[in-house]
Formats: sequence, structure tokens, C-alpha cells
Amino acid sequence: MSGFSVYIAVELAIAVLAILGNVLVCWAVWINSNLQNVTNYFVASLAAADIAVGVLAIPFAVTLSTGFCAACHSCLFFACFVLVLTQSSIFSLLAIAIDRYIAIRIPLRYNGLVTGTRAKGIIAVCWVLSFAIGLTPMLGWNNCSQQESRNSSQVCGEGQVACLFEDVVPMGYMVYYNFFACVLLPLLLMLGVYLRIFLAARRQLKQTESQPPPPGERPRSTLQKEVHAAKSLAIIVGLFALCWLPLHVINCFTFFCPSCGHAPPWLMYLTIVLSHGNSVVNPFIYAYRIREFRHTFRRIVRSHVLRRRRRREPFKAVPGAEQECPEGPPSAPLRKGRDFLLPRGRTRRAGSRVHVRRPPFSRSVPTLDRGGRPPPAGAA
Repeated sequence: MSGFSVYIAVELAIAVLAILGNVLVCWAVWINSNLQNVTNYFVASLAAADIAVGVLAIPFAVTLSTGFCAACHSCLFFACFVLVLTQSSIFSLLAIAIDRYIAIRIPLRYNGLVTGTRAKGIIAVCWVLSFAIGLTPMLGWNNCSQQESRNSSQVCGEGQVACLFEDVVPMGYMVYYNFFACVLLPLLLMLGVYLRIFLAARRQLKQTESQPPPPGERPRSTLQKEVHAAKSLAIIVGLFALCWLPLHVINCFTFFCPSCGHAPPWLMYLTIVLSHGNSVVNPFIYAYRIREFRHTFRRIVRSHVLRRRRRREPFKAVPGAEQECPEGPPSAPLRKGRDFLLPRGRTRRAGSRVHVRRPPFSRSVPTLDRGGRPPPAGAA
């Protein structure tokens, strides 16, 4: 198997895992009301960008690597779409960092400042800015004119170019605008924000150790949960930087040192796969670090993927108790620790959902003669 075939196989595997894992994240936020908070709205936006990486960006990247002939602006759209999704991920991570900073630094004002409506508006603005930044090459900052003149006498027809990312997107745009301004600067801001978060949390934890928190302040356990959540999200930021920086570093070498030559194809494939692999890791971080996500993932997989409903444990009947309700509708399922069976003849406690069969009573049933008439009074 050639190196290019291995690259395509790995990309397709990453696409499938990214789609499945991040659909699970969005599904968990959708069905679990405990996960429906402002922070997780930004998490869901990040997951939506990762789903789009699996559905669109990875197929576009594989298509671009073939160098097919296409109109330059069509090729630019393929090349720029992954930049849109990268920028959306960056903005979502930055919004999460700022949200956690407000929650740690000014918790009493958090609910007033950070509302669901404002969060949804911020998410919409982030996506609009992501499209504006990512599609900038389509507005003129591109290599279309040079590539069209270069390919006029080659395999591609008139007005078409060999569609390769580095041929249509200027390296100056990738280094100065995309990397320095739109990736590196937000990453440095996030680094500063998380440092402030952990320093503030450490100071507050020391204060709670020396004296109990005053009225209106959060208890130590709540603060520790906030710090744990902030650590989980900081890990996600660190993994994002680890996955994306190698590709941008290679772009910087290519731009600032033309005499150094191009990176070997295997190295380019490796860094591209690493950048796309970032879309797979986040659901594993949520499952490993955040208990509510982990339990919800388990419930979704058990109920909807494995089609296994949680079986009710069979209860043991109390001696002398009845388990049937012949009169009226069947009883509701017993709830462990609350509903229980009563012995025969006992009255039902108020609020109990258990149906108890009344003790049987005897009554005489008259016999009928052959004509269907009751026998005369006094007859044996």
C-alpha cells in the first residue's frame, strides 16, 4: 500500500470517529438538562465545527491532495473551508476560557452577565467572523492569476488550475493572517486567561482553608468543581495547540526560508492528519474528565446504539402479600425504597402506589331450577 493510500485510509477513519464522537457530545447536551448551561453551549459549537471537519473538511482535503483540475475559485472554496472550521474552533475555545474566567473571578455576577441568550448570540457572531476570516482568499488574496497563466499550456484547460492548497492560497496569508493573527494570538490570550483562572482559584482555596467562606461566597467544594472543569477545558486548549502548531510551523519555515526547500510529503501528510485528529480527541476528554458527560454517553450508547434498556430488578414479595391487582388498572412499577407490598387485608398508606387485593369474602349464590327461576323461599 502506498503512502498516499495510507493517508486516505487514516483520514477516512478520523472523519468517521470525529462525526460519531461529536454527534454524541451534541446529543448529550440536547437530552440532559444538567448539561444545558452556557459553557456547554460553547462546547456544542466546538463539537459542531468538529462534525463539519469530518463531514466536509476531510473529504475536501483528500480531494485537494489529488491535484484535480478545477476553476480557481472553486478550488479556493475547498481550500478555505477547513480554515473556516479552524477559526470557529479557536473562537469557541476562547469563549469557553472567558466564560470560565468570569465564573471563577466574579461568581456572584456570573448569572447576570452570562446568559443563554447572550451565549447564543456570541456563538452566532463567532461563526460569522469565522466565515469572514476563512474565506478571505476568495475575495482577492489568492494566487489564481498566477496559477491560471501557468496552467494555460498544461494539462488543465483554459481558466482551470491544478487544485492544490499551497498553489492557490498564498503562504503570506497562512503565516501572517491565519497563523499569527487568528490562531497564535487567541492561543496566547487563552494561555493568559487560564493562568489567571488557576491563580485566582488557588488564592480562593487557600482562603477557604484558613477560614470559612463569608455569606454569599461559594463553598470549597463548588470552587473545586469549577477548577476541575477549568482544567479539563485547558487540556482541550493544549491539545488543540499540540495538533495544529506543527503544520503552522512548517508553513513558517516554507515562507521565511524558501531556500530550505519544501517539507517531504510524508511529513506534510503527518501534520495534516494530526491537525484533523484534533476533532476526535475532545469527546474522549469530556468522557474521561466530566462525570455528567460520561454518564450521559453511557446512557445514549446503551439505549440507542446497543438497544438495551435498563432492566428493572425483580422484587421479592413479602410473605402473604399479593402481586396482582385484579380489580382496576394494573399497578405502577414498584420503586425501590418507596413502594412496597402490604400483607393481605392491610389498608394502603396515603400516597402509596401499591394496589392491595382485598381479603376474599364469602357469599351464597342461589341455585336456579331448570326454568331459570330461583327456588322458593325455605327450599333446601
